[in-house]
Amino acid sequence: MDDLQAVRAGLRAVGDGATELNVTTGARDELAELAEATNTMARRLGERGDERDAAEAARRDLMAAVSHDLRTPIASLRVLGEAIAGDVVDDDDRRRYARQLGVHVESLGHLIDDLFELSRLEAGQVEWSMQRVALDELVEETVEAMRPHADARGVRTEVAVPPGLMPAHANPEKVQRVLFNLIQNAIRHTPADGTVTVLAEAASDGVEVEVADTGEGIAPEDRERAFEPFFRGGSEFSRTRSGAGLGLTVCRAIVEAHGGRIWLDESTRGTRVRFSLPGAVQG
Repeated sequence: MDDLQAVRAGLRAVGDGATELNVTTGARDELAELAEATNTMARRLGERGDERDAAEAARRDLMAAVSHDLRTPIASLRVLGEAIAGDVVDDDDRRRYARQLGVHVESLGHLIDDLFELSRLEAGQVEWSMQRVALDELVEETVEAMRPHADARGVRTEVAVPPGLMPAHANPEKVQRVLFNLIQNAIRHTPADGTVTVLAEAASDGVEVEVADTGEGIAPEDRERAFEPFFRGGSEFSRTRSGAGLGLTVCRAIVEAHGGRIWLDESTRGTRVRFSLPGAVQG
């Protein structure tokens, strides 16, 4: 009877929200199994509660970060708009302020695009056409498009893709977006006379692509959180400060949606961001 009362009390405690139980009985029959099942149920409910709390905390952090990243450009837009509308600036300043307005509007557009892309990817809403992607052509095309930006900052760009590299099975537009994000980040944080190198090579289960720079690098304590939304670490990993802080998070989501992974590789100088993609089936 005492064993039955113990199990009944345990189930009642679970119903009241208890998640740390140790219901014990002296029995070795179905009642003992029920007691153990009660303990297991309470433990799992506790784990689910921890997951919900973590998800809620992440949601609050994301909303706070988005609000922060919206506040600055909106405040700047208001000040610039008032200056342009007023009679306190001459024509040269008015044109300069108009260009600055365009930069802030573009920044807001990128933030909204990244948030939309990230929400769709995290919801599993991936409706891409996958095809054979020749990485030598895609890498060269992307680097060429970014070269004027690099030249303006005095940064060299190099491409290293071996001839005959197996094609990737991927969506070319999404892979190019990953490359644009990584190359732009690398150029932004590489000093004049530095180098950004994009390479691709075969791997055991497909292909790997790397974007390496000769900047300051990322502090060891920041490496684990590098791909978190809006993460702002130490000196170099304020590399998200100039953008919305979602670039690397979007890169990770796109790569993982392809069945690949993305990581920071070891480097004695600068930063090496590497990602994998499945290879296309030879046909």
